[in-house]
Amino acid sequence: MYKERSALLVVDLQPDFLPGGTLPVGGGDEIVSPIADLMESDLFELIVAIQDWHPPEHISFASNHHPGRRAFEKIELYGHEQILWPDHCVQGTAGANLHPGIPWARAAAIIRKAMNASIDSYSAFRNNWDPKGHRPPTGLAGYLKNRGVEEIFICGLARDFCVRWTAEDALQEGFRVNVIWDLCRSIDAPRDDILSRELSGHGVQIITAQELRRRGKRR
Repeated sequence: MYKERSALLVVDLQPDFLPGGTLPVGGGDEIVSPIADLMESDLFELIVAIQDWHPPEHISFASNHHPGRRAFEKIELYGHEQILWPDHCVQGTAGANLHPGIPWARAAAIIRKAMNASIDSYSAFRNNWDPKGHRPPTGLAGYLKNRGVEEIFICGLARDFCVRWTAEDALQEGFRVNVIWDLCRSIDAPRDDILSRELSGHGVQIITAQELRRRGKRR
């Protein structure tokens, strides 16, 4: 691991995804302090924050569909499955803020996603599909490549959605990809073993924070 050619992506550490939020991820609060400690270490010169940032009328919100639609129902949107979510991380609300317990001053950039009301966005690299069947880029890949990044390390929420999609898209962009498993939590935690195998099968390295620190000492 060479820190001048690597980056840490901190995904969606926002109050709405934590206990008490509108879309809480079980155990999400447990990773806040360890991620803060990692960011304060000298392992990474480049840290990027990822922030879910929905307009109120976002198409992924169950509240914006026909009466009777409920959160977590699935519909077809532009030819692909779309989960209808509770309203969450709405622009300008407290639940959308980056978590106050994290040293965000260490982040060189903030990538906001899901800003287009008509397209959902899980990945930090590309939005979900638009009406034309495209997945518009967020610009993160170009930013990282311009900074000389070759390897990325991902932590945050939720492991089975935004972390997963970010990791898979990062592979397609040509980066070496690591998911810091114990610094993530899933919405559907019982499927974590399956998720780990699927990510590994695609070429993602599954590591722990302790393993990351050992690698950092060997560089």
